[in-house]
Amino acid sequence: MNTRWKGLLEVVEVLAVALILSLVIRTFILDNRIVPSGSMLPTIQLQDRLLVDKLVFKFSTIERKDIVVFHPTPSSGEKDDLVKRVIGLPGEKIEIKNGQVLVNETALEENYLLDKPDYQYGPVTVPADSYFVLGDNRPASNDGHRWGFLPKENITGKVWVRYWPLSSFGKLDR
Repeated sequence: MNTRWKGLLEVVEVLAVALILSLVIRTFILDNRIVPSGSMLPTIQLQDRLLVDKLVFKFSTIERKDIVVFHPTPSSGEKDDLVKRVIGLPGEKIEIKNGQVLVNETALEENYLLDKPDYQYGPVTVPADSYFVLGDNRPASNDGHRWGFLPKENITGKVWVRYWPLSSFGKLDR
């Protein structure tokens, strides 16, 4: 085989390995999202680019205030994955009244909100293997107060890092 064909074959091999690695990483380890709505304002802005850790919940539990990516429930009316904040854990009593979220009758401290909720909800108890999620922009978010509980199996990962815009680069903590 001449050197030209040998060089071309090496390039094809490198590209094939890169493609396979990319698919494995995006399927099982990390994924990215572009935020299409303002439901998580002010925490996450429109068009922010996020990295999603798809492994974290295989080794740790979902906690209150985690920001998660999930497949929407049929009752949500959405077809694309959503990003929301976990508010209620399995077995907890959730109620929203007078602009506050109550978890087991205790007001949740939420310094990340754009606007307080302008609606009443509950009281309801989060079923086993489900979560109650809300957007940080409560009045403008299509979230659990409209469509109910999020089954655990719908959660695909935890928002880990905002990588764009560069001026906002960093880990998204609770």
